[in-house]
Amino acid sequence: MSSPPAQRPVVLIAEELSPATVEALGPDFEVRSCDGADRGSLLAALPDADALLVRSATRVDAEAIGVAKRLRVVARAGVGLDNVDIDAATKAGVMVVNAPQSNIVSAAEHAIGLLLASLRNVPQAHASLVSGVWQRSRFTGVELAEKTVGVVGLGRIGVLVAQRLAGFDVRLLAYDPYVPAARAAQLGVRLVALDELLAESDVITIHLPRTPDTRGLIGTEALRKVKPTVHVINAARGGIVDEAALAAALLEGRVAGAGVDVFDTEPCTDSPLFALPNVVVTPHLGASTAEAQEKAGVSVARSVRLALAGELVPDAVNVQGGSIAEEVKPGLPLAEMLGRVFTGLAGHLPVRIDVVVRGEIAEHDVKILELAALRGAFTDVVEDAVTYVNAPLLAEERGVEVRLTTSTESPDYRNVVTVRGTMADGTVTSVSGTLSGPRHTAKLVEVDGFDIDIVPTEHMAFFRYVDRPGVIGIVGRMLGERQINIASMQVGRDAKGGHALVVLTVDSAIAHEVLDGITAEIGAENGRTVDLDVDS
Repeated sequence: MSSPPAQRPVVLIAEELSPATVEALGPDFEVRSCDGADRGSLLAALPDADALLVRSATRVDAEAIGVAKRLRVVARAGVGLDNVDIDAATKAGVMVVNAPQSNIVSAAEHAIGLLLASLRNVPQAHASLVSGVWQRSRFTGVELAEKTVGVVGLGRIGVLVAQRLAGFDVRLLAYDPYVPAARAAQLGVRLVALDELLAESDVITIHLPRTPDTRGLIGTEALRKVKPTVHVINAARGGIVDEAALAAALLEGRVAGAGVDVFDTEPCTDSPLFALPNVVVTPHLGASTAEAQEKAGVSVARSVRLALAGELVPDAVNVQGGSIAEEVKPGLPLAEMLGRVFTGLAGHLPVRIDVVVRGEIAEHDVKILELAALRGAFTDVVEDAVTYVNAPLLAEERGVEVRLTTSTESPDYRNVVTVRGTMADGTVTSVSGTLSGPRHTAKLVEVDGFDIDIVPTEHMAFFRYVDRPGVIGIVGRMLGERQINIASMQVGRDAKGGHALVVLTVDSAIAHEVLDGITAEIGAENGRTVDLDVDS
């Protein structure tokens, strides 16, 4: 008697996706549909689902994940993941994937569309004409040709924007502390400081990720440095441009026009920008093209196939699958964290990154740890989601050589991972970490040659100075005066009276002016803060 055929995994599609998505899934799955925006329909369909495909309307929270006992992967056909509770998914062992490269062309084109619409008053003239008024002189615009365009952020989308703007015969400036000047020169772009870009640009277009460092970057102070004829375009992330400050600058005639696709809080139906006649606004349409949606659907369909087959999923944002040795897997978040700490300490990208893996895990294939370190190194410096697939490409595009070195010899720790970067001037920044105990607790054990032993938390600070009495007291006093609580502290030094490094974990972020004040007060060679998305 023959056995019944094996049940095919169930893929639940909760929103309308491109037909190409189902085609890319292939015949190996049972594809079902539901209305993800209908809570009852979603919760009723989830218990049988092995994979869930959504866009932005379906809320995949802890409740939804809790009823989906068979769920192995949630795939968002797009870039953002605001509607997916990644922590709940991770705790449940559910992989979360998205399509980080699907919309970059659409986003770049939309930014240019906003730019041209702002310069030529296209939506205002349209509204006037369809209301029955023919007014040509009222909507006189300005040419883009021979103007200076400042691109703030030269990541993948910023590069696409710069390449497309070159055809308009413009002068291109860019601000991006993580891009080498040689790479910018290849694109016909001159790298400058932000203040110079603000002062010289006729158009400023934003293409940065939203991080603690970039939030409010284009605010009141920055907008006092621009030409009164400037147009400001933001199709990147809400919050990078201070909407209230931009509205005030427009009202006061310090900025000529603006094109805005993203807002600090979304959906946004009430903004001081909406009432101004020299502003073009759209409701976050950067990725809203048929082509981007098709690319996104096909991308996540491929990721779902990999996930349900138990293979490595390059675009996974939380848990990684695939043929990785069990001994190596706990090192992935460690290597990624070290990459992020390295970039925070270095302040800019090096010309070479060395990832050194020592100890018992070096007996296995640890190439994935190199990719994890690169993923961390680029996470806070590009606007794209960084994955194991695009991390090497990001390094190559920025002229960063990457080397992996392994050794089974590790005299001090069972296993240790080091991320070391060599800067263009020959200086070196390094950070090492290990895993401790049965819970694989990550610890920093070395920074720039100084031995330390500290568990990283969400907010950290590093100060390097000449060893002498009283420094720790000054640091504690200045942080205490600003109600910043020190959770832990480690001091390393190379010799008595030599150089010392103090590493702090604190309960809240340290503002730039506080960091600069402490650095000056203790005469530190440098002071850095690093903010991580980790549990404190």
